[in-house]
Amino acid sequence: MFSLKNKHAVITGGGSGIGKAIALLFARQGAFVHIIELNELAGKLAVEEIEQAGGQAKSYSLNVSNQQDVIETFSAIGQIDILVNNAGIAHVGNVEKCTEADFNRVFEVNVKGAYNCIFAVIPLMKKNNGGCMLHMASIASAVGIADRFAYSMSKGAIHAMSMSVARDYLNDHIRSNTVSPARIHTPFVDGFISKNYAGKEEEIFEKLSKSQPIGRMGKPEEVASLALYLCSDEAGFVTGNDYPIDGGFIKLNN
Repeated sequence: MFSLKNKHAVITGGGSGIGKAIALLFARQGAFVHIIELNELAGKLAVEEIEQAGGQAKSYSLNVSNQQDVIETFSAIGQIDILVNNAGIAHVGNVEKCTEADFNRVFEVNVKGAYNCIFAVIPLMKKNNGGCMLHMASIASAVGIADRFAYSMSKGAIHAMSMSVARDYLNDHIRSNTVSPARIHTPFVDGFISKNYAGKEEEIFEKLSKSQPIGRMGKPEEVASLALYLCSDEAGFVTGNDYPIDGGFIKLNN
């Protein structure tokens, strides 16, 4: 079950964190993984790790906010059976602490970047008689998160775009879903804590972990496992949905 043999998967932001975990798992399940990364070194290192494990992968240094570059890269890849829109950036602050430049920066990557990839991949999937898209949303698209105004905006847009694509391309056999993680322990989290809470790293890490009702942060590999199911043929009846993976945050955090 959950074989991705003979499938080509494009994963944006696949060089670290959740994206890398998805790339590693998809390659292990037989997919040829195409990693889209702004950080060229991170992409190359992820490819090396995949190849050392016996998988197939290639990396592309690319800014997803540049539509023409995305179109050219996707066209060069040719066959794309799976798109995982994972690339994204964060911003801490409420609306008063979100400048126009902050807002635009988050929008350019998280919203326009995802749109560019969708726009570029639709013709390829239609030509291939179908495909699957998975977009990384967030619990922030469903509930209010303090000091995450721009980020929440972007993730709400991700969910709305995914629903629209799922509706518009049913007859083209293109599925589209979102995954909404709560706090996942990635290098980004460690970097955020060390930058903003120097000397209190352990205390803050524990506090953030306990903010999840289940009592810990999620693991990138756990998100990857959900992504694998949603992008596999076994999920062929699944489209137009959002899947929280949140340790009970949305329903149990009262």
